Amino acid sequence: MTRLLAVLVLLTITVAAAAQTRTPASPVAPPKGNAEPVPTSNLDGNWRGTSDGGSCNAPLDYVLTIENGFVDGSAYDNTAQGPKPNVRHGPPPAPTPGLWQIHGVARNTGAFSLISVASVKGTDRREGKLSAKSEGSALVVTETGGCRRTARLSRS
Repeated sequence: MTRLLAVLVLLTITVAAAAQTRTPASPVAPPKGNAEPVPTSNLDGNWRGTSDGGSCNAPLDYVLTIENGFVDGSAYDNTAQGPKPNVRHGPPPAPTPGLWQIHGVARNTGAFSLISVASVKGTDRREGKLSAKSEGSALVVTETGGCRRTARLSRS
């Protein structure tokens, strides 16, 4: 009886393995060996730098990554302070933005626009526009409004 059970288990496994078929390659995937090259930008890489204080006297530390022309990064204000203890029990002060998220599409030649969004809680949505351009081996990022800070970023 044990031998019959062992034979049935082996037969079941063999039939199940034979019944499986290999799935064909996806029609969306390119054929092997003929992959299209990914478009690249002369500005691809990691960029770091610190801005001047601008009219706000608050410099930002920039960290940007450019991959295939897509810009993603952040700027951090080391001088930004959170709300102070409220000893008078009045409404708390508005938070100051200390972290900015930066996004955009880089161009190899000429200036290009970037969008910055402050990371703050609540409904206080703060946005800014930046202009960036390549100058030699540096990437110069300038705020087009607000504090009008300028940063020279270098590849890291």
